[in-house]
Amino acid sequence: MKLPNRSYFQNSTMGCKLNPSTSPVFCKFQPSKPELRTKYLFFSSSSSSSSFSFSDKLQRIRYSITDLEVPSTKANSYTVSFSTERDCRLGISRYPDFEYNAQGGRGTGSGDKVRNKDNVADSELFVSFDLETLYIPPLTSSTTKFLGLPLPPFLKIDIVPLVFQGIINKQSGKVDLEFKAKFLFSAGSVYKAPPLLVKTVLTSEESKGAMKSGRGKRLNEEGKCKLVGVATVDPIHDFFMNSFLGLPTECLAELNSLIIISKSS
Repeated sequence: MKLPNRSYFQNSTMGCKLNPSTSPVFCKFQPSKPELRTKYLFFSSSSSSSSFSFSDKLQRIRYSITDLEVPSTKANSYTVSFSTERDCRLGISRYPDFEYNAQGGRGTGSGDKVRNKDNVADSELFVSFDLETLYIPPLTSSTTKFLGLPLPPFLKIDIVPLVFQGIINKQSGKVDLEFKAKFLFSAGSVYKAPPLLVKTVLTSEESKGAMKSGRGKRLNEEGKCKLVGVATVDPIHDFFMNSFLGLPTECLAELNSLIIISKSS
């Protein structure tokens, strides 16, 4: 029996036979690494600039959690409940603001302590609300007044939340919650406008645009706070709504809220 020549062994690596007529391919094995989960939170800070652009005012906060370095523990986990109360305000374009009774709004979520650069949990919580539990009352004749008068019975604006998450500082009471929702205008069964997409940050600080502005109140010991947010509303595929509201334009939300944070059991 004829033995293989030396070139056969020279072209073999890790037991893989290589074809000498082609470029060599090396078999490389790497140890598995722990999966890295990265969360992104977008929120804006108050600004005294007269021009308003949602994207211009966004700041990106990135923090990473690995299973090995920051294990999830009940000590760092919280249950968060959210509810809205009376004496709220909503405004859009140059029209006077609506008086809005948001009592009955509610939602639940979870919170985890945010770790600083030294990997030590501080007083900030990253909070994410479950959209299936989140309810914000619609604007109707029973919840909303315009110039002191209830909305006409046939008018209705439903609010469908898409994103509600952010940072709550338990020590200072500062709240910054990214809020994204669809606003659905309808007039009975006669007219239904395409959704208006609203993206803003509901903050306990100041929110200021070119047209609208508001100042919130930080979370107190009872869990009460005022959250405000100014957003730009882009045009939609509806000539009547674009003309009536003067889109693109700004809108304002001021919500008296109650946020209760408790340790997860």
